[in-house]
Amino acid sequence: MSYDPDHVQHNLQGHPEHAGRLKSTLELLRRTGLHAQCMCLPPRPATRQQVDLVHDPGIWTWLRTPVQLDQVAWLDIDTYLNACSGQVSLRAAGAALQVTEAVWTGRADNGMALIRPPGHHASAARAMGFCLLNNVALAARWVQFHWGVERILILDFDVHHGNGTQDIFYTDPKVLFVSLHQHPLFPMTGALSEIGAGPGLGANCNLPLPAGAGDAGVHQLLDRVVCPLVRDFKPQLVLVSAGFDGHWRDPLAHLNLSLRGYADLVRTLLDLAEETAQGKLVVVLEGGYELQVLSHGIHNTLRLLLGQRELLDPFGPSEMAESDTTELLVAAAQQWGYA
Repeated sequence: MSYDPDHVQHNLQGHPEHAGRLKSTLELLRRTGLHAQCMCLPPRPATRQQVDLVHDPGIWTWLRTPVQLDQVAWLDIDTYLNACSGQVSLRAAGAALQVTEAVWTGRADNGMALIRPPGHHASAARAMGFCLLNNVALAARWVQFHWGVERILILDFDVHHGNGTQDIFYTDPKVLFVSLHQHPLFPMTGALSEIGAGPGLGANCNLPLPAGAGDAGVHQLLDRVVCPLVRDFKPQLVLVSAGFDGHWRDPLAHLNLSLRGYADLVRTLLDLAEETAQGKLVVVLEGGYELQVLSHGIHNTLRLLLGQRELLDPFGPSEMAESDTTELLVAAAQQWGYA
């Protein structure tokens, strides 16, 4: 696990992506004793060489934007900078890189980067959607570049489509990008028909869930589409963009996942990684804006990574009936040849 206590310096009171997201998580991990059971990697910033593997040189303009103390600059309507944001984002990306490096080299069996700001909306040239640098993309590109890894799976289960990650790898056949997200919803991308281009055609799988979809629908899609696709691709490394904002209590979306459902999802990914990638799996935190849900989602994920069975779910399942995902399941199975 890698965690940077300096993340609190990137903060804006009243914004959904604020420092309290990880403060509450660390409180829970320490209260349950889980924090002490993890190997904790001290954070170090991503280097210019690493950032430039993914992002255009112009990104350094805002990374070095001189924002006065106690003031905020806006990169778009949702995405803010303060005087510390550039350095915090480099350390967040560096944490994702460190955990990935530890797992790939065998220093750790698996791992999780507890970081903010998130990254999966950031494209090569643009920060957006609360995201500054694309943390999971940097981790993937670095192991491609530095260790020559040829097949990487990035699975994104944040409720919002990871448009930045998709754009970065859209023509890359060596990275299979799979996204389960609510649609339509910000950023209004991630249609079933977006399957990659050029040499990357067929290496991009979007599963756009209707509002109200929940545990049963998601796990049918995993069983019928995602698992066969991953087995056929045979990744050497599994990277997970983990957002817990599809939970039924989250204020920014409208899915019906439960904490048990998220745990089943992570368990499935661990099994896939064990089957195809010698267990090499790295979880990189993205969204999640109901603080207790986020804390418990991270707690359960870390327990599963440690091989433990005991999970916490103080909220239970949603009282709302799940939306029917049969139409999406049939269309996706046909499109990917698993009907």
